[in-house]
Amino acid sequence: MDRQIVYPGAIPLDTDVLSIERDVMVAIGYLAQVALGTAMIADGLACVPTLPATMSVSVGPGSITQFGVVDSSAFGSLPAEPTEPLVRIGVNLGATNFNLAAPTTPGYAISYLIEATLLEIDTTPVVLPYYNAANPGQPYSGPNNDGAAQNTQRLQQVQLQLKVGAPNAAGTQQMPSVDAGWAGLFEIVVLTGQTTVTAASITALPTAPFLAWKLPQLSPGTHNLAVFSPTSQGNWTVPAGVSKVKLRIWGGGGAGGAGFGGAGGGGAGGGYAEGFYSVPAGESYFVTVGNGGVGSGTPGGTSSFGSVASATGGQAGADGASGTGGAGGTTGGSGNGTGCQTVGQGGAPAFAAGSLWVGGRGGGAFSGAGAEFVVGASSATLDGHAATLPGGGGGGGVGSGLGGQGGPGLVLIEW
Repeated sequence: MDRQIVYPGAIPLDTDVLSIERDVMVAIGYLAQVALGTAMIADGLACVPTLPATMSVSVGPGSITQFGVVDSSAFGSLPAEPTEPLVRIGVNLGATNFNLAAPTTPGYAISYLIEATLLEIDTTPVVLPYYNAANPGQPYSGPNNDGAAQNTQRLQQVQLQLKVGAPNAAGTQQMPSVDAGWAGLFEIVVLTGQTTVTAASITALPTAPFLAWKLPQLSPGTHNLAVFSPTSQGNWTVPAGVSKVKLRIWGGGGAGGAGFGGAGGGGAGGGYAEGFYSVPAGESYFVTVGNGGVGSGTPGGTSSFGSVASATGGQAGADGASGTGGAGGTTGGSGNGTGCQTVGQGGAPAFAAGSLWVGGRGGGAFSGAGAEFVVGASSATLDGHAATLPGGGGGGGVGSGLGGQGGPGLVLIEW
């Protein structure tokens, strides 16, 4: 960071002090940008009912970082720097209270919005003493002895604003829109006849840019993991403060083919997708997890995280036929992934080994193998092995045996 140099005996300049203040602000701003980026971030600013409870709320101390410029206007004797980008920090050391009113129409409700932005303002005017060269013992009062007051502070604070929505039937009231350049923090819903605001009336907006975790909470051992299987698929909502997730998605493995007096081919492994994906906080995604194929000719199901990323299931192995069943296994297909992607391994064909038939081995999915082969006579009844790992292909059956089940899909979400 920049530093000012002064020397013994040199006449001190007002710009020496002003430059130090600006240099410190620039250094802190760039440090904030390294740690937090350029998006608006809020910290603290908790909204709670007043004590004792009234029709008021209190927004506590806190801060906000917002991208702007170094100085849009002159800072004392320093010229403006209106084009130099900088992350600036506004701080409120005290609480801010807002008064609310209940609607008067029975059965109605009002939705209030509390929003925030960074406020920079020059304030604290004072009539300053100035050096009088003609009579140093009697300073001027104001510049050129004109008695004018001058601002002595440039403050950067959190500006808070309460917006009032239109009263409407309870449950249909609409929250006011967030203004450009502002961040919505809280919604407060007040019903007809309500005489106090309680904590239940106050909701932090899912899109509010609050800092969700502090540095001690970001150690490697405290990351979060959500696991979805075919029996637990459903909606997943992005937690507050999360903007990116790591996804690992396996499609279901294909079933092995039935023997039909010969041997069936192995089912193919499911596709796999992995990567980091940007997601907006509060957004809900439906997580689909494909089943492994069951029975002759059944492919594995597709797994997906909404429309963000998906992995298709592996194709089933072909059924055998008496005397020619081994060739059928070559039709075992492969799964495909979209995103950062690995294609599932194709199922192995069935084949004859002397008087015995060998069911095709199941194709592997990412990080795991498919089901092993089985060996037996065409008159036997040997079902193919089921795959035990996510997305693995099932093994082919021998004789009158059925194909093995493909491994189920899996979706892992980390944040």
